[in-house]
Amino acid sequence: MNVRPLSDRVLVKRLEEEETTKGGIIIPDTAKEKPQQGKVVAIGEGKLLDNGTRITPAVKVGETVLFGKYAGTEIKLDGEEYLILREDDIFGVFGG
Repeated sequence: MNVRPLSDRVLVKRLEEEETTKGGIIIPDTAKEKPQQGKVVAIGEGKLLDNGTRITPAVKVGETVLFGKYAGTEIKLDGEEYLILREDDIFGVFGG
């Protein structure tokens, strides 16, 4: 895969949800919600301000991030599903 997001966009691979609950109940695929966390795969160069300066992204490749349930655009690359979202759509970074 050779994709480079532009501007302040981030390419994220969603993390898989658990198949069973803590109580041992198996959750079928139709009842699962889409995960709201993922691993950063690629980042853009950063947001370009009106004065011509560029703000460096706060996230790094390899970090696990938390984002909104309906944030971003889903895409398929090489048979894998990814999410492209703006850095503003990211709520936080885990263990960063």
